[in-house]
Amino acid sequence: MDKLMEINGIINGFVWGPYMLVLLVGTGVWLTFRTNFMSIAKLGYILKNTLLKMFTKEGKGEGEITAFQAVATALAATVGTGNIAGVATAIAIGGPGAVFWMWLSAIFGMTTKFGEVVLSINYREKTPDGRFVGGPMYYIEKGLKMKWLAYVFAAFGALAAFGIGNMVQSNSVAASLEVSFGINKLVTGIVLAVLAAIVIIGGIKRIGQVTEKLVPFMAAFYIIGALIIIFSNISHIGEAFRLIFGSAFSGSAAVGGFAGSTMKIAMTKGIARGVFSNEAGLGSAPIAHAAATTDHPVRQGLWGVFEVFVDTIVICSLTALSIIMSGVWNSGATGSELTTMAFNEGLPGPGGYIVSVGILLFAFSTILGWAYYGERCAEYLFGSKVNMIYRIIWIPFIVIGAIGGLNLLWDLADTLNGLMAIPNLIGVLGLSGVVIKLTKEFFSKQYIEEKRNIKA
Repeated sequence: MDKLMEINGIINGFVWGPYMLVLLVGTGVWLTFRTNFMSIAKLGYILKNTLLKMFTKEGKGEGEITAFQAVATALAATVGTGNIAGVATAIAIGGPGAVFWMWLSAIFGMTTKFGEVVLSINYREKTPDGRFVGGPMYYIEKGLKMKWLAYVFAAFGALAAFGIGNMVQSNSVAASLEVSFGINKLVTGIVLAVLAAIVIIGGIKRIGQVTEKLVPFMAAFYIIGALIIIFSNISHIGEAFRLIFGSAFSGSAAVGGFAGSTMKIAMTKGIARGVFSNEAGLGSAPIAHAAATTDHPVRQGLWGVFEVFVDTIVICSLTALSIIMSGVWNSGATGSELTTMAFNEGLPGPGGYIVSVGILLFAFSTILGWAYYGERCAEYLFGSKVNMIYRIIWIPFIVIGAIGGLNLLWDLADTLNGLMAIPNLIGVLGLSGVVIKLTKEFFSKQYIEEKRNIKA
């Protein structure tokens, strides 16, 4: 067992280490240049066609769920404890400068996620029972003609889901509720499992129906709380940005319980936490987007840009600013404890409860989204007969995670989650020409339509 843990530690150090982070960010940089900085230059157009059309039920083209239900499911899986605890850990270890590197990775990550979603729609399949399935395993197989690599991704995804999307989430909720409200971890685990079962057993349509209501509410709940803290400390906002940009390249001096940080640590932790939070490059979100009703791959790809923007540029940034502006970033605390301390400092009384409820909502939504990801990966490997079996196996692991059991599986799942990125990035880079072609096709068509509308 010790030898297995040692081997896993070595692999984990690689898949979440600097070389993989360079590959993840490098893919985003490559796609950003190839698309002429589309995700930045056309951000206004993207937000107009995503944020302002969030609750539009009708959509052109084929699909199982609406475009927003698809992105809500993806956001449900993406916006998790990493937005609260992960950001705090990055700041605690890497200093405020880590936030700059988190932003930078998100800017390029928007194009990576865009490319993943475009390929997912372009290569998706319709099953005999009318469902739409897609994701990295399909574009790797059909686009690159590398079925063995598609199987590798699906195997990693089906197993990794139990860690990042299940046990890690239920454990965070159970620990938070025990500290804040004195609720027994086992009770939390059972309640979470029952609630998740009610939704998950209904498949993607029920998951989409729940997440399209849950995601806007939970995001608004947390965002409002963070904004109150930021505005109550608004006089410190200049200093906060000075710390973020100033220490991004110079590191942070040791203060109080803070051990000090170099530029390398700030960069590594900021990028790693950003990628872990928005999942750009991991290949998970395209699985949900594949079920969306859309008439063009790029139209759904715009929602991929929106997804990273909301997750990292908005929610992670609010967590970071709350921690830095409340003055507790160098207290020596880390993880959700540091975020809770910041909210209690900025909003005495209800602040800590906002974090606890935020963790509950974020983690529960992640459990729903990743249940679908893992199931689709298992279906690719074994066929649709495995779907209900996977859902039934998924439920008890929520309870196991809540009480902190099976640490070995937890660690292995974290490694497998990172390993998912390797076959996915091979697919995205190998098929980048397809992404460019479809992007040019879509925007030239949009330009013609807009000119026609102006003349009319």
